[in-house]
Amino acid sequence: MSEMKLFIRAHDLGVKGEDAVAARLNELGLDGVQLVAYKVLDDVSYSPGAITEERTKAVNEAFKAAGKTVPLIGAYFNPVHPNEEKIKNGVAVFKDYLKMAKALGGNIVGSETGSYNGDKWTYHPQNRTEEAVERVIRTFSELCQYAEDCGVNVGMEGAFGHVCYNVKTLERAVKTIGANNIRIIFDLYNYLDKSNVDQMYDILSEGLQTFGDMICVFHIKDCVIGEDGSLKQCGVGKGIFDYPRILGEIRKVCPNANLVFEGTTGDDIPYAVSFIKNILKTL
Repeated sequence: MSEMKLFIRAHDLGVKGEDAVAARLNELGLDGVQLVAYKVLDDVSYSPGAITEERTKAVNEAFKAAGKTVPLIGAYFNPVHPNEEKIKNGVAVFKDYLKMAKALGGNIVGSETGSYNGDKWTYHPQNRTEEAVERVIRTFSELCQYAEDCGVNVGMEGAFGHVCYNVKTLERAVKTIGANNIRIIFDLYNYLDKSNVDQMYDILSEGLQTFGDMICVFHIKDCVIGEDGSLKQCGVGKGIFDYPRILGEIRKVCPNANLVFEGTTGDDIPYAVSFIKNILKTL
């Protein structure tokens, strides 16, 4: 029996508040959540100082009582945003969550590597420049240093349209930062577009071989290919991803992997949970 655990992004559950989230996790038979507090707690805003010790304690107690864990705290921000104020705000919020991570029952706070397209987070030619990679390295170096003082880790996630657009660029950034408290959030779908979707399993293999047990979370997604060749995300188990193959490959390298549904919502959730659980039983 695989030791892999199944989680979901809390704000994909369609409920608000820690008690409702915990109850929904019990109904679905999931192990816990990737927690983006300001998207699931109505009284917590996306601003520095918004998450208090009192709030973290209540969240942690609710999840503990339900036997649920938090493999990743999301505080995603765009480190190369054209608006410097937004970067400063993002760094400040990220640091708040590093400081509160343990109190929330987690020890990894994560973000993607951003895009010069600002709030759209889509491809921009400047993303592929040396200056872009250097900016990402500078920002994440600062966060890793702060995380070290807090005794926690920083999660980095690559994506095709972002600065760390492939495994090699993310690896270079990680090696240059040189901190031993970096963890990798691996999202196979993120690395794909119509130009490389046929190399999906090579990219998976490259990611596993490159990062190995540095990977703290695998995002579980699925997609269909449109008439124009573009990729469109869909509920897990309803698209082109060969999950018996994908989970088999993951298990060889990360037998205790944390699998997190991201972007599967509504009625697609129970189907996806049952679909993945059935595959895990066969591994």
